[in-house]
Amino acid sequence: MLIADDLDQLLEILPYFIRNPLEIHPNRKNLIEIVMDLGRRPEARFPSGPEYLSHKIVSWYDLDYSIKRVGNFSGDNRSGIERTLHRISSIRNRQGNIIGLTCRVGRAVFGTISLIRDLLNTGQSILLLGRPGVGKTTAIREIARVLADEMEKRVVIIDTSNEIAGDGDIPHPAIGRARRMQVTRPEQQHQVMIEAVENHMPEVIIIDEIGTELESLAARTIAERGVQLVGTAHGNHLESLVKNPVLSDLVGGIQYVTLGDDEAKRRGTQKSVLERKTSPAFQIAIEIHERNSWIIHEKVDITVDQILQGQQAFLQRRIVSEGVVSIRCEENQDDVNVNATKLRKKIPGNLKDISPSSSSSNKFNHVGSKLPNDEPAISNQKSLSIYAYGLNFQEVSTVISMLSLPIVLSREIGKADVILALKSNLKLNSKLRQIARARRITIYTIHTSTIPQITRALKKMLEINSVCFIRWSEFCEGKTVKQIASLNEAKWAIEKIVIAKKQPVELLSCLADSRKIQHDLAQFYHLRARSLGEEPYRRLQIYPD
Repeated sequence: MLIADDLDQLLEILPYFIRNPLEIHPNRKNLIEIVMDLGRRPEARFPSGPEYLSHKIVSWYDLDYSIKRVGNFSGDNRSGIERTLHRISSIRNRQGNIIGLTCRVGRAVFGTISLIRDLLNTGQSILLLGRPGVGKTTAIREIARVLADEMEKRVVIIDTSNEIAGDGDIPHPAIGRARRMQVTRPEQQHQVMIEAVENHMPEVIIIDEIGTELESLAARTIAERGVQLVGTAHGNHLESLVKNPVLSDLVGGIQYVTLGDDEAKRRGTQKSVLERKTSPAFQIAIEIHERNSWIIHEKVDITVDQILQGQQAFLQRRIVSEGVVSIRCEENQDDVNVNATKLRKKIPGNLKDISPSSSSSNKFNHVGSKLPNDEPAISNQKSLSIYAYGLNFQEVSTVISMLSLPIVLSREIGKADVILALKSNLKLNSKLRQIARARRITIYTIHTSTIPQITRALKKMLEINSVCFIRWSEFCEGKTVKQIASLNEAKWAIEKIVIAKKQPVELLSCLADSRKIQHDLAQFYHLRARSLGEEPYRRLQIYPD
């Protein structure tokens, strides 16, 4: 990648005691920003962390020295250096005086968008999401150049804070032939967006930091007129944008819909559900979590529907390494409930057959973590046999094969260790509940027959039943008689009171070493525990999950 940063021009506005250390700094090419706060030491921030530049503190004179060498600060307290991409932001006191400066280094990075070059050829609108400083503005600056120069499209940039094309009347060469419209005040950005469409006949409009309801409405209006949009918005994930009432219109908006009884039963959901209101203004969404690793949603309408239905299970991730782009599909890991790696470490010794001890009903609200190298949640164990009632046998089998879970499907309820069923179907089948109670088979329920819910259920089964895999003799190996007695007491209390009756239990007082292994046992069952009292009567109390 070719990088142009004009760093020397930024250093010229800084006082000597700040400029000199940066001119000789070995990592100056990776400088992110310089911070000058009144009464504090100046600070430089790098990807590896912040560094102080001098022992001298910043005075009023130093701030005034820098302020006089930059342009006027706009209504959003931002300024810049003419013909560069650097941004200088100010912090003011109550009287309006500037008491701090943040000097952000602006860089034009050519080759940034090699990850999504194919998406630009589609002509669809693209929305970039990510936290501040992750590189969204750098990416859309490069997108503007490629669309204007290489694809020869009429591109207009709505440059609210002069971040995309730099300060001054003449735009920075990094945007190529794209035209730039400046915005006098940030609150007028939506008006300039509409003005660009009406007056300048663009094929593509570039917008940085869509953040208000009026700007969201203007973006939708532009999209309806057939103009391609490329914009950015703050937010780590597409799901956070869907739940944002101000910006949700960018991806179609959401609304409550009341279903009829038959339709609700067919879907296996409640009667009131969330659905997408209309087609999204942006057809493609890109999540930028790291500079070289982006998550792509090529069909925003389908992805939003999956999010609202709780079905988003897989993501497309694109990674660039040494100029080579790789694309891979991976499981969504946003809502992680079970850390399977830790679970494997907690299970001592070999494992034995599963023998569920009670009938119960569980709800699964989080996606289990994907295991490294597709390893099963519990190693060296015999298979868990499940009976799927009212579910698509092929879907369950596909999930088991894809994740390499130690689970086999049984077509006979009598040979199953556990039952997986739809909650709505289970309520109508009292005979199934009677059989499960008589044979002491645990029942797990899910709300809808979707792959994400089936995946969560299967992983939760392995987590809960892992406790039954212990060979108690191996777990007690190397313990004293008193420690084994304390373990037996804790095991009995956990299984008979805490888990069965969902009640906290207080164990008998014991020595610190015995309390420690009791506490470890409670953690293995995924329960909370804490010590009470004073020595020598200190004891452990265990709480239900």
